[in-house]
Amino acid sequence: MRKNSYFYPMQAFRFLLVPLSWIYGIITFIRNKFYDWGIFKTHEFNSSLICVGNLSAGGTGKTPMVEYLIELLQKNYALATLSRGYKRKTSGFYIADANSTAQDIGDEPRQYKQKFPDLHVAVDAKRKRGIELLHQNFKNLDVVLLDDAFQHRNVKAGMSILLTDYANLFFEDSMLPAGTLRESAWGMKRADIIVVSKTPQKLTPIERRIIIKKINAFDYQHVYFSFIRYGELIAATTDVILPENKKVTTVLLLCGIANPTPLKEQLILEYKEVVPLFYPDHFDFKVVDLQEIVKQFEQILNPNKVVITTEKDWMRLQKMDLQEWVKKLPLFYVPIKTDFNEPEKEEFNSQILNYVRTN
Repeated sequence: MRKNSYFYPMQAFRFLLVPLSWIYGIITFIRNKFYDWGIFKTHEFNSSLICVGNLSAGGTGKTPMVEYLIELLQKNYALATLSRGYKRKTSGFYIADANSTAQDIGDEPRQYKQKFPDLHVAVDAKRKRGIELLHQNFKNLDVVLLDDAFQHRNVKAGMSILLTDYANLFFEDSMLPAGTLRESAWGMKRADIIVVSKTPQKLTPIERRIIIKKINAFDYQHVYFSFIRYGELIAATTDVILPENKKVTTVLLLCGIANPTPLKEQLILEYKEVVPLFYPDHFDFKVVDLQEIVKQFEQILNPNKVVITTEKDWMRLQKMDLQEWVKKLPLFYVPIKTDFNEPEKEEFNSQILNYVRTN
């Protein structure tokens, strides 16, 4: 009964937002039509441009997909990533270096630069300008990976990869604010590749067929299914020790990302108890927040306890003014990777590599 008393008000609240979704949908429809008709100009470039994006507002796994492409291409091509740099404190075009912080470039670009030091990482809200300045600064650049740029139609990517979360497929979603779609599901027609992300590693053939049928892809589009592979915990500071026995350990799960549920469910399988402490996506942690996190951790009675966060959150927790409080916690972060089952992995890789070689 408690579940129903919560469920119906939430449904009623979403129903009240439907008129706003219609207005938002009309605005995005007109905008897209202006690009389709050539009223708004779209710019093309001679270099290989690969766009990774989605139709929904975050949480589909764009960052691990970009990292997958970096690992696939970096051995043979000169690469750069271009992001907006969401919630950064700087403005305009900015090229990252080894000392750039999440406040300079945003958490995701900071993560790319930290994991791939030789990668050219840049941020610019104006993607056309960002691409032009990347080529001015790096003359031998082969490929630019456009992070979260599916709705940036003033730039035409040669290859567009559209991600949709297995738990929130775009054809079952609604427009903002009643749902999470940034534009109509019909926007999927601009994608060359559609990836259903965060699926169970062993997805049944029947489930695959049902999803493929509902996506109803065009002949020129390829549909793939990816899953998340979790890496080993990495200590955030040098003086913390991994728990010897996970089954007797309590985890304080610290997340400021769009969709922390998959990580929470994974940790529940491994640890005795998971205590969630969730913040809004891209949350900018302050000292007062760390003080509260330390307090929450100290209130856990189990002596076998750790704090686990995401790699993206760790980028934002590295601010100098937070380190006094970070060191009070046995803090670990868990890296994640996008992966595909064979033979899909080989097919996906071949399609990307063939595009880059051709261009």
